[in-house]
Amino acid sequence: MRLTTKGRYAVTAMLDLAFHSQNKPVTLTDIATRQTISLSYLEQLFARLRKAGMVTGVRGPGGGYKLSREAVEINIADIIAAVDEPVDSTKCGGKGDCQEGQSCLTHDLWMGLSDQIRTYLSGISLGEIMLRDPVSVVAKRQDKKMEHIVNLTTRDKLSA
Repeated sequence: MRLTTKGRYAVTAMLDLAFHSQNKPVTLTDIATRQTISLSYLEQLFARLRKAGMVTGVRGPGGGYKLSREAVEINIADIIAAVDEPVDSTKCGGKGDCQEGQSCLTHDLWMGLSDQIRTYLSGISLGEIMLRDPVSVVAKRQDKKMEHIVNLTTRDKLSA
């Protein structure tokens, strides 16, 4: 099973949102800056996440996105599924028609692996990941970098 950029970016963006939307909505521009993800790509992902009921958009000044429910209630497998990312290790997409319309010799092996991956990702919530020390250290580092960027931008506007 190979998780594509779409699934990885969706999980990363949702984790960023979980960290930063506790006090106020978060803009996609802020997520894009912190996570170095294209803004247009994030817009596509968030349209799917909103459709799946995982995020809520807030309009107007100070608007952006927030989680639609608590971070502990959102598991990683659901995020990946929301952006149409299959968790599948087979060549046939789980259909069992991998060898001339029939199952190949290793079909059950790869189906079992897919089930294990799905079970693993279903058992981990955004809230659990947020509590992990390495993850919170990275989030704090990214926040400091973002503050630095904002300070530079503000300074440049004032001197212009």
